[in-house]
Amino acid sequence: MVATKPNVLFFLIDDLGWRDLACFGSSFYETPNLDRLARQGLKFDQAYASCPVCSPTRASVMSGKYPARVGITQFIGGKGEAKLKFVPYLHYLPQEETSVATAMREGGYQTWHVGKWHLGDEPFYPQHHGFDVNIGGCHWGMPQKGFFSPWQIPGLPDPPEKGVYLTDYLTDRAIELIRNRDAAKPFFLDFWHYAVHIPIEAPEPLVAKYRAKAKALNLDSVNPFVEGDYYPATHIQNHRMKTRILQSDPAYAAMIENLDTNIGRVLDALEAEGIADETLVVFTSDNGGVATSEGSPTCNLPLARAKGWNEEGGTRVCQIIRWPGVTTADSVCHTPVTSTDFYPTFLEAAGLPARPEQHCDGVSLLPLLRGESTLDREALYWHYPHYSNQGGRPAASMVSGCGRWKLIERFEDGTLELYDLVADIGETRDLAAAHPDRVATMHAALQAWQRDVEAKIPEPNPDYVPPVRPAIPNNAEV
Repeated sequence: MVATKPNVLFFLIDDLGWRDLACFGSSFYETPNLDRLARQGLKFDQAYASCPVCSPTRASVMSGKYPARVGITQFIGGKGEAKLKFVPYLHYLPQEETSVATAMREGGYQTWHVGKWHLGDEPFYPQHHGFDVNIGGCHWGMPQKGFFSPWQIPGLPDPPEKGVYLTDYLTDRAIELIRNRDAAKPFFLDFWHYAVHIPIEAPEPLVAKYRAKAKALNLDSVNPFVEGDYYPATHIQNHRMKTRILQSDPAYAAMIENLDTNIGRVLDALEAEGIADETLVVFTSDNGGVATSEGSPTCNLPLARAKGWNEEGGTRVCQIIRWPGVTTADSVCHTPVTSTDFYPTFLEAAGLPARPEQHCDGVSLLPLLRGESTLDREALYWHYPHYSNQGGRPAASMVSGCGRWKLIERFEDGTLELYDLVADIGETRDLAAAHPDRVATMHAALQAWQRDVEAKIPEPNPDYVPPVRPAIPNNAEV
């Protein structure tokens, strides 16, 4: 029997790439617990984050609105310009937004936030957006002192012993919440791990395991990087991109396995408490994997590019949902979905009234969870008018509702590109010249959406001076 008000356990992972789980195609990383979750539930192979960087996606989850409509279009604290001027954005999630946590709490739920927040400094912390409990959520976008204690994370007391691994510690706290819950009320646990964001650090025994694995597979003798173009943003314009083309980084693999182990610990706690069948579990990421910067720890191939880019490698994410009695075990959904959809999904699952004036850009996933094949939606949209730290240039994009056609608008020169994601998931063949009518129709829809959400379009930068740099070899990736 399906619980009328299920508990909701929402895992949001930081910077986890589309191919960073074994059940999504990785042959180097080991993720037995998440593989098991996928076998028990529904796997989405065309799930998207609503932005290629973290804070905007997190804002869209909390608000049910596209980042451009909320006004948070860049990771909070980020700034860059080059040919185009810097586009200002909000550095906090406005309290005027009725968050999904507030809606769940008003519907009788215990609401807990554990882990990364990155949606503003005080007074915009989780406890001011509907959460009864906040463990570790602050304005930080990463553990600035590293993953081993003391972390000195605002609002998160360090344990007395040094060297405690943050992912382990946050999992301990989440399990305590589950064990000490008020059993008379359902809970909404928003578990947003800091992993697998930089710094890439993991317990040494696990790193050693993957160092040995890479050696056994002869991966340690293969150069995993392709050196490419210079970064366009002026603050990093004299550095060249190194794109990872092979998953072989031992420390990153260790972070993935540790994360998987801790996800398994929480799932085991549900079983031990006898509430696994009463709990809707969601697992996803806030953007694509880091493959073009910051050490380029992972590889997103066959997807193009990475975090910070409007290509699929920046926005397509791994997503799994398990709701016993509703989702079919070991099933796959091919319908495009995005971060704004969680808000109405959680409300409908909890039997709570919809708030269409709030989650106006989200669509409930309940039909897909029940096995229906489509949603009533014409397209998904992205607006990222910024230069990213990862090499991405200001752009907007859209994917048609069926998930086949993708349009990218480049703001620097107005170029429009069209890709057939069914035939060319790697976005290697621009078909705009071959399909001018489709490009015109999609671009008109994109522009109409931009007007609707009041998207800010970047303007030319009159102070930009093109840098003088050595020429790039002809065989370099650009």
